[in-house]
Amino acid sequence: MEKRVTFKGIWLPLLLVLPQIIITAVFFFYPAGQAIWQSLFIPDPFGLSMQWVGLGNFEYLLSDRYYRASFVTTAVFSILVTLVSMGVALYLAILADRLIKGSGTYRTLLIWPYAVAPAVAGVLWMFMFNTRVGVVTWYLGVLGYDWNHVLNEGEAMGLVVVASAWGRISYNFLFFLAGLQAIPKSVIEAAAIDGAHFWTRFRTIVFPLLSPTTFFLMVVNIIYAFFETFGVIHTITSGGPQQATTILVYKVYSDGFVGQDLGSSAAQSVILLVVVSILTVVQFKYIERRVHY
Repeated sequence: MEKRVTFKGIWLPLLLVLPQIIITAVFFFYPAGQAIWQSLFIPDPFGLSMQWVGLGNFEYLLSDRYYRASFVTTAVFSILVTLVSMGVALYLAILADRLIKGSGTYRTLLIWPYAVAPAVAGVLWMFMFNTRVGVVTWYLGVLGYDWNHVLNEGEAMGLVVVASAWGRISYNFLFFLAGLQAIPKSVIEAAAIDGAHFWTRFRTIVFPLLSPTTFFLMVVNIIYAFFETFGVIHTITSGGPQQATTILVYKVYSDGFVGQDLGSSAAQSVILLVVVSILTVVQFKYIERRVHY
């Protein structure tokens, strides 16, 4: 029988969670509050004065075609990163789950890229596809293809998508592999005895049982594409060419730190916070419904 720990009063549990509450307040709630407050003003670049504009920053952003274009760019980028990273990870997880000999070595090799920081991954891919000295660019030139992501918008988007998805495949692989190994083998064997082929078993049995893991990874990867890909984009394209790879989080940086438009940058961060909060609520609602059912 499981032994449960109970507290007689409220002060001890509060004391135990107090360090986490302080860290969350200092590094999340306070910056978020500051962003909301600053989004209502237009400060000068030196921070010496501020002019109250209310919702003027938000009205300006919604009327700015470049900001609306960054929404479309972020949506395309997030969808591509999520599909590529999850699709490749699921394929590798299926192979690793079926592999018996040397499976531990293969799993270790597949997990390694997750330890690489996004900025470092961006530098690696930037050197490989450098228009002058990149090894991949050289081989593409031998094949007759002139690669230049500095000028070609489609190539720039494809490069940052691949570089961002590469570092995320390992994370998705771990969850998919755990989900595959949790599926009862007897169910799959029974379907195989009934004559169901591999694709039929995967489509009707395996993938439906992986749906909670798939939904969780989908939300987590979208949030990753929104926020944690800043280093990749900054090192490879810096948002170019012609803002073709300027996603929302990078536009916050470019407008705030480069353009010194601090009010607009704060308003953009508030909009980002709202979008991610909505995604988080959707995730928890889905998990709650799955638990009830």
